[in-house]
Amino acid sequence: MSDSIASSTIAAIATAVVPQQGSVGIVRVSGNEALAIAHHLFYAPGKQAWESHRILYGYIRHPQTQQLVDEALLLIMQAPRSYTREDVVEFHCHGGIMAVQQVLQLCLAEGAKLAQPGEFTLRAFLNGRLDLTQAESIADLVGARSPQAAQTALAGIQGKLAHPIRQLRTKCLDVLAEIEARIDFEEDLPPLDETLVRAELAQFEVEVSKILATAHQGELLRTGLKVAIVGRPNVGKSSLLNAWSRSDRAIVTDLPGTTRDVVESQLVVGGIPIQVLDTAGIRATEDRVEKMGVERSLSSAQAADLVLLTIDAAAGWTQADEEIYLQVKHRPLILVINKIDLAAVETVNYPAEISQVVTTAAACDRGIDALEQAILAKVRSGKVDSANLDLAINQRQAAALIRAQTCLDQVREAIEQQLPLDFWTIDLRGAIQALGEITGEEVTESVLDRIFSQFCIGK
Repeated sequence: MSDSIASSTIAAIATAVVPQQGSVGIVRVSGNEALAIAHHLFYAPGKQAWESHRILYGYIRHPQTQQLVDEALLLIMQAPRSYTREDVVEFHCHGGIMAVQQVLQLCLAEGAKLAQPGEFTLRAFLNGRLDLTQAESIADLVGARSPQAAQTALAGIQGKLAHPIRQLRTKCLDVLAEIEARIDFEEDLPPLDETLVRAELAQFEVEVSKILATAHQGELLRTGLKVAIVGRPNVGKSSLLNAWSRSDRAIVTDLPGTTRDVVESQLVVGGIPIQVLDTAGIRATEDRVEKMGVERSLSSAQAADLVLLTIDAAAGWTQADEEIYLQVKHRPLILVINKIDLAAVETVNYPAEISQVVTTAAACDRGIDALEQAILAKVRSGKVDSANLDLAINQRQAAALIRAQTCLDQVREAIEQQLPLDFWTIDLRGAIQALGEITGEEVTESVLDRIFSQFCIGK
């Protein structure tokens, strides 16, 4: 793989292409022919020096017809001081569609091939500029949906995940070397200190568990939390969404059944992206359109990570509320008693099994902070510490850590069963390999293809 990549020059548009939007569009070229392509296409008037890490002003022209394509800037980054550790040039064109598309086509006509998704970052990995955790963190940064998610991704780019993984792998290698030395030179070395090996393995498992504990947090930061507001018609679901999102996303009237479909709003609470779904009021109805809305409401509730069952404080807990509750009680749930400005909450006799209750007066913008704190408490009950932003592993990394954890546990069992040292080394090597897969020190081509295919083209 690395030989074929090293022999080719790639090009791609590195910025979003949107008609009539974006002041600048960038075409990125990386590889041995990058500078030659730039010389063929770019005319820099005057005596500007074609030196690394300088920006040239000039024009992009068709090499055969000399027709002007764009007035642009050219950025030169010669190897190894570039993102890919190859020669890289960037044409900074006018934004929009036509300029960058024409420049890209000229680069391809000059011999570059169109980059695959994530191929620039793949080259950075293969050329030793990034490890695999840093590469994945770059994708996380591009897709970050909250400031905290961006900070976690930056921590990953800086190596804050790779460092403890690499340290742990090195310690496992040291233990493996000690064991293998006893196998090869048993007569020349003192007996292996089993107590010390047990203690080291126990510490390794603690460190693995500590990193694994961030998997849920990482999933929340990357994908966010889907929250569905459900309840009877006219209990204030739309008012709650509007007060929470500080907008008029949902229509609010005194008429039951106003919301006929699911209304979405994107929020960030405690650093966690939240997709809030305001659903249609759930009730028996003969109205065909409203019935479809009710079905979608129940479907949204079943798919949500958290359900906010909203009731009317003045009406209290009704039979209709009970019927809705029975359909969503198996989901993580917070009871929201709305309209407390119209009735005392003490008069509401809801089921005692509901552990989290929040009171609001959405029309008066009251209780929103308490609702957010209840949601964060629900998140933390899943053992997520949203304040720890240094580490947040993804699903691939978590799977590798679980394999490492299993292997370490099997080494401990082999010691307890007094099995020969050869059995210890088998599982210890498995743990070392699993840890190496996280940073990319031991990784297959198929894994790389899967990871980098999820990147955007041009990154």
